[in-house]
Amino acid sequence: MKVALFELVRQYNALKGEIDPAISSVISKGSFILGENVSGLEQEVASFCGAKYAAGVANGTDALELAIKALGIGPGDEVITVPFTFIATTEAICLNGATPVLVDIEPDTFNMDASQIEKKITKRTKAVIPVHLFGQACDMSAVETASKKHGIKVIEDCAQAIGAEYKGRKVGSFGDIGCFSFFPSKNLGCFGDGGMVTTSDKETADKIKMLRVHGQAQRYRHEIEGRNSRLDELQASILRVKLRHLDGWNESRRRNAAYYDKAFAPLKASGKAVLPVEAEGRKHVYNIYNIRIPGGNRDGLREALTAKGVGTAVYYPIPLHLQPVYAKYGWKKGDFPVSEKACDEVLALPVYPELEKEELEYTARCVKEYLAGSRI
Repeated sequence: MKVALFELVRQYNALKGEIDPAISSVISKGSFILGENVSGLEQEVASFCGAKYAAGVANGTDALELAIKALGIGPGDEVITVPFTFIATTEAICLNGATPVLVDIEPDTFNMDASQIEKKITKRTKAVIPVHLFGQACDMSAVETASKKHGIKVIEDCAQAIGAEYKGRKVGSFGDIGCFSFFPSKNLGCFGDGGMVTTSDKETADKIKMLRVHGQAQRYRHEIEGRNSRLDELQASILRVKLRHLDGWNESRRRNAAYYDKAFAPLKASGKAVLPVEAEGRKHVYNIYNIRIPGGNRDGLREALTAKGVGTAVYYPIPLHLQPVYAKYGWKKGDFPVSEKACDEVLALPVYPELEKEELEYTARCVKEYLAGSRI
């Protein structure tokens, strides 16, 4: 049996009757940039997340970069984030001329250890970027407490977590700005690249909308230096269709994760695998279902699953502080041990909503057989 890590065609086939007319409508009207679908999607995403405003941008990386720029953060400033995330988070900081300052993660949730924030704050600190990794919200109470005490901004990296909740509130509604990615493999994915920024501050929303069109407040009148970062009408029309199904898909992901949790309970009890944790007060939407394999056996399991046709991935094999591009900061192995250990142990399994029961069962059986010591 073949089980893909992601299977995007199944989702399209299920929605073909809704998506194709939406695309055709855009094409027939001939309006492709910042039209009715983008504005409609902005309103719908803002409402979904519990924010007042939203602005569509070209991708999730741009969402982060423009958010930092909109808050006036640049050279000489510091932004606190984590080393266990995709490089877009620190990339956006550095491309604005600011300096990333790292804190380690919690070993169970993979999210920022918010208890470490205060000791990293200096007079140059302007913001903190908590990353809601793999589909679970950070401890936003602790993040907000530290940020308010020291007067720094909060930029939520929600790229993997649209629909995730913390104490009944959706991510993207806590910080000064929330940043989303609509990359195809995300819980809400388009047919290419796309992104969104949410905020409840009108001035910030207006500035993001200026920045995404070369700093224009009106055509050919440039108030600030911006860039070209626009979500197009075709992608927005697809996302509007998909957004109506997002809650159901997230529940399917949660059911699939619950199946794995039950199937792998004996492995957890024996210490052969560490399962994802849904922390108290959180609603995890499982963009990624990551198990941890202690004892240096992760790569062996991955090879065995590949041989049996089960797709897997390692998110992430190298922490950001050990990436060659950041050698200039002088970080070294051992600086963030929890992140380093996670990089050595995590393995992502298929969890997407369209997984069939037989595929879940097959994947779980292959994992259990290998870790029990038998050939698969």
